[in-house]
Amino acid sequence: MAQAEMSYCGLAAIVGRPNVGKSTLLNQLVGEKIAATSRKAQTTRHRIRGIITEAQRQLVLVDTPGLDPDTPKLLGRVLNETARSALADVDVIVFVVEADRWEAGDENLATLIVPQTQPVLVVINKIDRLKDKSRLLPFLQRLGERLPQAEFLPVSALTASGLDQLLQRLMALLPEGPMLFPEDEITDRPQRFRVSEVIREEILERLGQEVPYATAVEVEQWQDSGRSLHIGAVIYVERDSQKAIVLGKGGRMIKAIGMGARQTLEAMLQRKVMLSLHVRLREGWQRDVESIRRMGIDTGT
Repeated sequence: MAQAEMSYCGLAAIVGRPNVGKSTLLNQLVGEKIAATSRKAQTTRHRIRGIITEAQRQLVLVDTPGLDPDTPKLLGRVLNETARSALADVDVIVFVVEADRWEAGDENLATLIVPQTQPVLVVINKIDRLKDKSRLLPFLQRLGERLPQAEFLPVSALTASGLDQLLQRLMALLPEGPMLFPEDEITDRPQRFRVSEVIREEILERLGQEVPYATAVEVEQWQDSGRSLHIGAVIYVERDSQKAIVLGKGGRMIKAIGMGARQTLEAMLQRKVMLSLHVRLREGWQRDVESIRRMGIDTGT
């Protein structure tokens, strides 16, 4: 009887302070949009898994919220705990930092990572934005002193530079074990979640600094006729003033959000999408555990 070929499977947590490019890195490695990306902090609110299967190796990437120790709201504290708990549940830690930039959030995460026993890959992201490349070597030397157990890989998640080498290294670190997901799956999140992330990304990009963080998106209607997909989604806000901003004068902003999201969804889903958006008020949802859960955010309890 022929011996069964060994398989390798493991989880890798992508951690880092807000806005270092974790979700962009996840999307690029998987090859499809799974998580919302934005230049604004607190874009990721969920523990999102991206799945890459090659031959007998399956890598499960876990994108986590950016760690923000100064957040005062319950939602922020929930997201921080989600990021921290991910470190204990994975086989590899991918610590994403920005090239030639080390902040308090990076230091806080380094303090959590140093005692860990798993392999640690420090991904120095955004090297495409580093004008003076001579600054990279001394930055790497400082990181090596702070995280002596880690390996270091400079990349650009935006341009995909260095990502092939990163993926090869991650695959090599996988422990032996059965695969957790079917070979053709790229995420454990349902399509509705991916749709809500696309809508939320449009909100983040089109609105100001404060309003996007008071919003959440819930897909309520989903009618699939085969040729087209009819989606109805609700954008929740905390105050009437925020509702007015999301709607815009004469409904122009909500129309722009819907148009941008629909174009992205049609490219992602490869079919015609009919998207209907509504705005509803839910006061103080970020301070209420049940409301946070309703938005699909894992509270850990």
